[in-house]
Amino acid sequence: MSGRLRHTTSPLPHQLLHCSLAITDLLLGILVLPFSALLQLSDWPLGPTLCNIYISLDVMLCTASILTLLAISVDRYLAVTAPLRYSSLVLPRGVAITMASVWAVSLGVSFLPIHLGWNTVDGGVQNRGPGEERECKFELNPSYVAVDASLTFYLPLLIMCWNYLRILRIARAQARRIIHARPNLNNNSPSSPPRQLTSVTAMAPREHKATVTLAAVIGAFMVCWFPYFTLFTIMGLRMQDYPAAYPVVLWLGYINSALNPLLYAALNRDFRSAYARLLHCGNHGYGRGRGRPASPHNRTTTGKRNREKDNTHGDGTYTITHNNSKILYFLVSSELGQ
Repeated sequence: MSGRLRHTTSPLPHQLLHCSLAITDLLLGILVLPFSALLQLSDWPLGPTLCNIYISLDVMLCTASILTLLAISVDRYLAVTAPLRYSSLVLPRGVAITMASVWAVSLGVSFLPIHLGWNTVDGGVQNRGPGEERECKFELNPSYVAVDASLTFYLPLLIMCWNYLRILRIARAQARRIIHARPNLNNNSPSSPPRQLTSVTAMAPREHKATVTLAAVIGAFMVCWFPYFTLFTIMGLRMQDYPAAYPVVLWLGYINSALNPLLYAALNRDFRSAYARLLHCGNHGYGRGRGRPASPHNRTTTGKRNREKDNTHGDGTYTITHNNSKILYFLVSSELGQ
């Protein structure tokens, strides 16, 4: 929480996730997409070893991108449901463990099974048979498909939908509480009604923007990846190829990695900062733009924050008091995609 309300030159935990997603999608564009385009235009000219490395990189980076999106959704869920405890719940060490787990799972469903033949029907390494020197196919069996699709898409999709639906519900409940608390705010602080009224009346467009942000993120993810994993599952269970449909749904999945930086950079301030940090590594400044300190209206001392009472309800929302209303308003609105 403290990092959200004061200027800092060090990356925050959730910004590390944003940087990880940016790097993953960038690597996919550099290391995978050129070879995917080459394969669509002609036979594979680079031999079976490079073919299997290319397929492994494809699976690994797409999986890492999806699982990083899942980690970001969990991070945002914690930021909204427990804003006063967020800085103690989400620590750099925990984020590092999460990122390591993402890459471990990604490696576990890509390089390991593909180079050991766990994904093929006969148990042999793919693309190494007689007459396959000019081919580059991703072979599938039912067991591999069931594990891969469940761990890297269907389960993350369910968790992401749950997290974002809960975030929307809490954001709307928080907006109603702030609006209902407006008379109390005016009575308790007659010396500064204009600023408080501005914060309250600004919640409606911010809530609308939060709704648009979450709908865009989860909608793009589902539209881009659901067709691929549906066909992927059918191919593995039926052990049947669909050469006309597979490239279409595969490139639709690639589009999600292209959309991620556009959606997050356009709708989320921290992702813009992460990309600025990645592209201009010599510059500093997170959260509110490079090198620009936070507005004095949003600064809160650590001592005062530590004295705030965590008035948490069972549904994850908070009782609005004169002391914590503006902090909670700031967190709910800014975490959802200013």
